[in-house]
Amino acid sequence: MKQNTHPDYHVINIKMTDGTTFQTRSTWGKEGDTMILEIDPKSHPAWTGGQQKLMDHGGMISRFNKRFGGFKLGK
Repeated sequence: MKQNTHPDYHVINIKMTDGTTFQTRSTWGKEGDTMILEIDPKSHPAWTGGQQKLMDHGGMISRFNKRFGGFKLGK
């Protein structure tokens, strides 16, 4: 087996968008570095169920709903 082929795996700090921090092991940065997250499960609408509005450009959503609004799956 070749020597020195794997990256250094060390402990780093993670800072969430709400300011909380925790430690994890990673190949990112150097030992003790802090990764500051801009998007995380506490702030991203995919995890929080955020109230994001869909933009209806050219009536595409309206046409879709009109065409497939009555479509039902199953029996």
